[in-house]
Amino acid sequence: MKSCDVLIVGAGPTGLVLALWLTKQGVAVRIIDKTAEPGTTSRALAVQARTLELYRQLDLASAVIDKGHKVPAINLWARGEKAARLPFEAIGEGLTRYSFLEIFPQDEHERLLVSRLEALGVSVERQTELLDFSDEGEHVAARLRGPGGEERCEARYIAGCDGARSRVREIMKSGFPGGTYRKIFYVADVEASGPPINGELHVALDEADFIAIFPLSGQGRARLVGIVRDDRAAQADTLRFEDISDRAITHLKVRVEKVNWFSTYHVHHRVTDRFRKGRAFLLGDAAHVHSPVGGQGMNTGIGDAINLAWKLAAVLAERAPDALLDSYQAERIAFARRLVKTTDRVFTLVTAEGRMADILRTRVFPFLAPMVTRLAFVRRFLFRTVSQIMLNYRGGPLSRGIAGKVHGGDRLPWVKVGDGDNFDGAMHWQVHVYGRAGAALTAWCRKQNIPLRKFVLRRAYRKAGLAANTAYLLRPDTYVAVAGGGADAFARYFAETRIRP
Repeated sequence: MKSCDVLIVGAGPTGLVLALWLTKQGVAVRIIDKTAEPGTTSRALAVQARTLELYRQLDLASAVIDKGHKVPAINLWARGEKAARLPFEAIGEGLTRYSFLEIFPQDEHERLLVSRLEALGVSVERQTELLDFSDEGEHVAARLRGPGGEERCEARYIAGCDGARSRVREIMKSGFPGGTYRKIFYVADVEASGPPINGELHVALDEADFIAIFPLSGQGRARLVGIVRDDRAAQADTLRFEDISDRAITHLKVRVEKVNWFSTYHVHHRVTDRFRKGRAFLLGDAAHVHSPVGGQGMNTGIGDAINLAWKLAAVLAERAPDALLDSYQAERIAFARRLVKTTDRVFTLVTAEGRMADILRTRVFPFLAPMVTRLAFVRRFLFRTVSQIMLNYRGGPLSRGIAGKVHGGDRLPWVKVGDGDNFDGAMHWQVHVYGRAGAALTAWCRKQNIPLRKFVLRRAYRKAGLAANTAYLLRPDTYVAVAGGGADAFARYFAETRIRP
């Protein structure tokens, strides 16, 4: 019988990132997938700014940026005319190092993650599926079927990263409430030409069609995403690209020269009842699925993986109690529910049918959008939301205090300092002080072996909401655990949570 610390079921981006983080922390993992090879179609495209920030800790951000395509702006179109242009570089400036939308197709993304994992000595076990598992109290006993037949595996924990039809979720008997949208989407990777094939993202809101054009790296390559309307939706399984309406495509003056991949799919909106049951966890699409509006799905799964990874590593190293793992559900399920609700509203607005909906989309919205998006606070709010840098765990079980405008549970505000910034690639607890650090705090950090980073006080830090001469305790995932309070507050925090940093 093979054994490991964590058995990861599913080798999409969520499972691969979980395996990478755990392996870098010295945790023994097995990662299995029932497919014979990684995905060969682009599927998820967007890598949001918050994901890139977290990828710095895995030494992945630069590779993703080098291999992908930076999208500098979103353009909104109606009735063949451009209604508004939202430049990412301007609205995200000063908020993150990654003030753009990164396009990196999922098949290439997975290959990069697999290669990094293999460099650490871990390979994905292909054509291997989970048949069953049971929680034995001190471990999980799993039954697997691979190329060599059935086998048994013993693991301390099991992580279900196995998608919307999750076998792990089925065995956990965790519900998956929600529904399926009636409309059918199509997706096509094409080679094309025309004004919108300019490296930016374009969205057309027409009476008969909705279409989004995502740029891909390489000359003239793009991803088209649209809705199949009317009677054709009933024949979705047999549709070809030639069968879809080209009204919106024609309005945008796009000339499709070659179709490399075409598919249709239903969109679901569901969140599982529980993210944890005993020694089993659900992550990514196994835990939540929603509309593709905003490019949030894959990024949310990666966020799940990193949130859970540092907690599993701490518990397995006996530096935290098993109860720490309960905070995974507390922190991530609330965000998943908000995300599904938000994307549901936007999806319904964008795809609504009827005369009034058409008037709102093609006449009212194009009139209001340019005026609204000229307002700086609106543009920044949109960027913060879509990029996920606004995601926080305020009020959660691991969050304490307020200092300046920063609350416990917030992402650490990013501030540029010369050619660098106040972020780093650390995967451990650390303390930041913006200004003077007292002797007691310095001594406590030294005794606890927690790095103390001291920053010369600058106006930029105050502008970002960081209080002067105040300490912030950061978790391994760069969220603020305790805002303010110093050595006594930090010591009390670790005593209450029973975490040993």
